[in-house]
Amino acid sequence: MTDANKARFNAEAAQWDSNPDIQQATRLAHKAYLSHLPSDPAILSTYDILDLGCGTGLLSLALAPSVRSVTAVDAAEGMIGALEAKLTAEDAAKNVLPICAMLEDPDDERIAVDPVTKEKVTGRRFDVVVSHLVLHHILDLRKLFATVFGCVKKGGKVMVTDFENFGPEARKFHPESKMDGVERHGILRDEIKTVLEEAGFVDVKIETAFELEKQVETEPGSGVMGPTMVFPFLICEGTKL
Repeated sequence: MTDANKARFNAEAAQWDSNPDIQQATRLAHKAYLSHLPSDPAILSTYDILDLGCGTGLLSLALAPSVRSVTAVDAAEGMIGALEAKLTAEDAAKNVLPICAMLEDPDDERIAVDPVTKEKVTGRRFDVVVSHLVLHHILDLRKLFATVFGCVKKGGKVMVTDFENFGPEARKFHPESKMDGVERHGILRDEIKTVLEEAGFVDVKIETAFELEKQVETEPGSGVMGPTMVFPFLICEGTKL
């Protein structure tokens, strides 16, 4: 994550959850992930999940009741602080571990801690690595997925969701005032498939997961939100043999 990204997300952390588009995109992503994960609760409840770029933990907390554990990682201190505040509630999930880190090493000791037992597990790996609305902020996707591949157990999966780059209009997903830290206007199907395969994943599948309708600026840079547009989101999945 660049300094521009960190600054933006630290500044927006307190109001992040109040954005209805973010809430809706997370609900739809959660539904998409569940449709691609084992449908048998007994199997899914054994899964350890790594959520990269977890933000305030909306997706992590949505997944937590269905799985054994969620390790929630984000480089923005403000976002992790917001998640930590949620986890102080009496009825909060006890199987979510928030970590403020720029994860670049699968053997990073910070993700070796088991959220359930709180014990360090050398060489800890995950059944599934998820990431939602993060890829368009990452300059070097190949470096990212090399790290992700190392974090996945043999037989495990990567599943990531982000909006699709369907042409010049995809730029409208962000107001012009929030372009700092945006490295690409959505993800390209062929590009992400190639990146996942080059990282070592097999059985790579790129599918439309859902569509999000959101307001866009009436004119680029005007700051005035008016018409709505429909943005397709992709779910990108691969398996580590």
